[in-house]
Parts: sequence; structure tokens; C-alpha cells
Amino acid sequence: MPFQKGQHAIIFGERGVGKTSLAKVLSSFVSTTIKLLATRINCDKQDTFDSVWRKIFDEMNLTKGRVSVGFTPTVQSQNISSAHFFPKGQITTNDVRKALIEISEVFFPVLIVDEFDRLHEDGRKLFADLIKSLSDYSLKATIVLIGVGESVNELIKEHQSVSRSLVQIQMPRMNEEEIDGIITNALGRLGMSISKENLSSFYLLSKGLPHYAHLTGMHATRDALEKESLVIKEENINAAIKKAITDSQQSIKTEYHKAIRSAYKGNLYADVLLACALANVNEFEEFAAQDVRTPLNKITGRSLDIPHYAQHLKEFTEAKRGCILTRSGEKRSYRYKFTDPLMQPYIIMQGIVDGKISPQTLV
Repeated sequence: MPFQKGQHAIIFGERGVGKTSLAKVLSSFVSTTIKLLATRINCDKQDTFDSVWRKIFDEMNLTKGRVSVGFTPTVQSQNISSAHFFPKGQITTNDVRKALIEISEVFFPVLIVDEFDRLHEDGRKLFADLIKSLSDYSLKATIVLIGVGESVNELIKEHQSVSRSLVQIQMPRMNEEEIDGIITNALGRLGMSISKENLSSFYLLSKGLPHYAHLTGMHATRDALEKESLVIKEENINAAIKKAITDSQQSIKTEYHKAIRSAYKGNLYADVLLACALANVNEFEEFAAQDVRTPLNKITGRSLDIPHYAQHLKEFTEAKRGCILTRSGEKRSYRYKFTDPLMQPYIIMQGIVDGKISPQTLV
């Protein structure tokens, strides 16, 4: 893909599935038979089309030779900044095209724009214009956009024809084999081992998100080594869960406590939220109200039907509880999903720490 003229790509998926990690190692997967120039930058909410391209060209670390003046002239390297390509005014798509033509005379540039969804809509529209233009000219350069969720659709809406030159790559959550690989590969390097039953705990805890597989795996390994064992046991995994809760992002902790906060003793907010995290989901990680019933009854030991927790689900989609869930569809057929996918494993591990469920509950 990177060496096909006029071909570009967008990598999209949920937060936490490993898009940025892929971006960091992307250049190592491509051939080195030509002079590759791979550059990666992150967008933020303050960025514009202009600022993104200045970031990209400043990160390229391009140099050119300059002959010094004197009796013994020498060739000195001089850094080239974005100002060389864009000396004044706001950068246009035509400016970028001309600059890439100049660079492509020496290199094949692969330009990776991470967190593309954070770029303002006007900037995303200009990227759509640019990709269409680069494709039409079959320029020797590849742009790889990386973003969350529907940023793909927002881009394609501007140019339906851009879909012919934009490879769409969806990154799903990891399957059990992939999560197992994270753990076993790391343990193998350390000369450590784990039983198949305990290995499955990491997939069930992480819900297919590599961040939590790495986090719990690291803490379980450290706990085992501190106890002078080369085998990961259930006690090490339990210790890892407690440590992972402590080390989780403060924003996750804050959002969780905002969602379950109540002045009434015996309220169901924490239990319903935990049941949501354990509910069966469809291919889009969505669940319905009826999917919450079975795990909730196991957690509470009571027979509760939808009317007992329907209001809780509604409140979880509202600002007063941090919009921890998002809701789609129509009344009586609503579907719910976690606004932040990283919240789901945290809730499950918190439920284990609080004694509401055991790791065996996840099987």
C-alpha cells in the first residue's frame, strides 16, 4: 500500500484498540528498497490544516548541503523547516501538493496523522480535498489518517470519489488468541509460564483492549517475581487487578464515581453499571436493556426485571452521571455502549475488588 501512487489509508476504531501503537511501528513493516521518509504527528483540538502540515514538515528533519566560504570550503548540513516550503500565509492544499512533489524527488514520504478525529471539521474537509488532489495527480506519497469512530464517514462525505483512493482499515478489539499472545510472548522472554485457565483471565478482564492486557500482565508478572515464582498463578492475577485499579487513569476513576454516586444506601447504580460491563454485546459492542438482566441478577442475588433498572440506564446516558453510556435506536429498542471503551474493563476489575463478582464469574 505505501508504494502505490495515489493510494492513501485511514485506520479507525474504538479508543484503546491499539491504533497509535500501530502507527508508531508502521514504518518498520514496509519495504526499505526505496528511500522511505516516514513521519508521524498527533493532532489536537487547537490544530488547523495549516498547523498540522507545519508540524509534519518540521518533524521530517530534512537537511541540505551548504558550501561554506573560505580558503578550505566544506559542505555543511543545514536543517530545513516548514518555513522553507510554506514561507508565508495560510497553507493551502495546493501548497502541500507542491511541497510533496519537491520531497518526492528524493524520498517516498509516508505521512501518518494520528488522532485525526480531534482536528476541526474544516481541517478534515481540507484533508479530503488534498487526498482527492494527490490521488488525481498520482503523486508519489502516502497519507495515513488514524482516528476514532466516525471520522471515516465524515471524511468520505466530502468526496465520495475519495473512497477509491482511500483504503479503510478498521481495527477491532483483539481476540483471545491475540491477547494470549501478548502475555505468553512476554513471559517466554522471562522464562516464565502460566496455565491455560489463568491465561484466559487476561482476555476476560481486558475485554480485548491491549492496554489492560499489558497493564494486568505486567503487575501479575511483578507480583510473581516478588514472590520468587516463575509461574503466574491466580493470586498474582488478583494482586494485578488491585494494582491496575490503582494505576488507572484518574479521569476513568472520576467518571466511574460520578456515574455511581448516590446519597441513598442500597442504590443499584454500581450494580447496574457492573452488569452493563458484563452484558452480552453485538458486533458493535452494543447491548440492550434485556442483556443487563442476567448479570444483574447474579450480582445482586435478586430477581430484577427491566423496570427495576431502566431509569438507571437512562441516567447513565445523561450529563449528571457523566454520559458514561451512549444510547442509539428508538424507544423500546434502544442499544447502549460505553462512551469510553477503557471504562468497561475498569468497572469489571472494580467489581472484583469490591467483592461483587469473582474472576470465575467472567467465564
